[in-house]
Order: sequence, then C-alpha cells, then structure tokens
Amino acid sequence: MKISGGCACGAIRYEGDTDPAVMVNCHCRDCQRSTGSGYAAVMALPAAAIKIKGAPRTYKTVGEAGKAIERGFCATCGSPVTVKLERFPDLIGVHAASLDDPSRYKPGLELFTASAQPWDLLQNATEKRERGFG
Repeated sequence: MKISGGCACGAIRYEGDTDPAVMVNCHCRDCQRSTGSGYAAVMALPAAAIKIKGAPRTYKTVGEAGKAIERGFCATCGSPVTVKLERFPDLIGVHAASLDDPSRYKPGLELFTASAQPWDLLQNATEKRERGFG
C-alpha cells in the first residue's frame, strides 16, 4: 500500500510503500493530551519503509510499561505527525489525520479503553483492551 502524508503546512512530509502493522486508537491520557482529542488514531508502519522529509520536533514521555514514547510534531504548524515507541523500535506510527487520504485508516484495536472519555464513542468493530499492548 502506498502511504503518504504530512503536517498541515507541508514542512514535514512522509511516504512509503508498505502495509500497516496495526491501526490503533489509543485512549491513554498522554495521547489525549498530545492530540487535544479523545484518542490518538495511529497507523503503525515498518520504519525502514517510510521516508520522512523535514524534521519533526519531538518530545519524549514514559509510558505505563516504563518505556519511552517519542512524539513528533511540526514546529511551524503544531500538527502531530509521528509516534515512536521504544517497545517497538522497528515501527513508526503516523497520525491518521496526517495521511493524504485519511479514509484509508481502518482501526482494528482500541487501547487504554479504561481511560476513554465518556463523550468519546468507541468503534463497534474493534478489539478493545483496557490497558496497553500487554
């Protein structure tokens, strides 16, 4: 599958030809805060298959499993673009809304549903986990 996308202002662009490893809606509080929404919709891709033009500004947090989470965003427009998890070093996540064609995003998994906001409806057809990957 051809994947392409980037930030709102175009300073960061990515592309690749690969199938997603997983498409996940994460409802943890860190994802809620980083997106300003009820969850982060993330398509995880093999990192070696994705080329990124531009330099996302990053910040790191430590997740529930004690491993680093590095979030990449555009320093110019503020759009969240990438997510890297220390637990999965061979994958890079891209935010579904950053895809040139976001309709290609089809979540199969919802994580941290215990933190889901009551005003945010979960998808009917997804696997649900109260915590993370386990």
